Amino acid sequence: MKFSRLLTGLALGCVLLPCAAMAQTAQPAAQPGGPGAVTDSKAIGSWTVRCFSVTTGSPCDMYEELQDKNTHQRVLGVSLAYVPKDDKHVVDIAVPLGVSIGAGAVIKTDSFTSPKLAFRRCDQQGCYVEGVMPNDMVASIAKSGPDASVNIVADDGKAYAIKISLDGFAAAHDSMASLAKEKAKDPDAPPAAPAKKK
Repeated sequence: MKFSRLLTGLALGCVLLPCAAMAQTAQPAAQPGGPGAVTDSKAIGSWTVRCFSVTTGSPCDMYEELQDKNTHQRVLGVSLAYVPKDDKHVVDIAVPLGVSIGAGAVIKTDSFTSPKLAFRRCDQQGCYVEGVMPNDMVASIAKSGPDASVNIVADDGKAYAIKISLDGFAAAHDSMASLAKEKAKDPDAPPAAPAKKK
């Protein structure tokens, strides 16, 4: 399906149905118990807080996905994770192929506009913004509402503002960051010494 038809379908769907009804928080599941399998998952507003069975500095994220209601193709996926060791956030924004790479993506809320976020890579599933999101940007989004948009430009020059819900964003963030602090592993830390027998 062409990028512009996919987004036009989403825009029409948001007129005919509440956009929240189109929000899908499930991603393709990893093998149960395998690397990357979801070990904890809970919905908070429009977001899903997930933790994974991986040894990493950022084992949890908060995720929201929008799909085309007819094709169930992902139109937008937003994942935000917290890295306790470095006190920083990392973001992954996924959009369909056919986006103008040079135009990047911009997040807008009722009170905040991000700088242009560069696309880092594309694959058969779409194109991705991946990288560090400054803590003050996360705080600005958390204070906004009730919606945000990810603004992108298709390769035909047409601009699109894809709306996402900020319902539960702040609470989901606090839960995700707390879980990340509990579960994060420092890959540079030496292994713990075995307990001495008494």
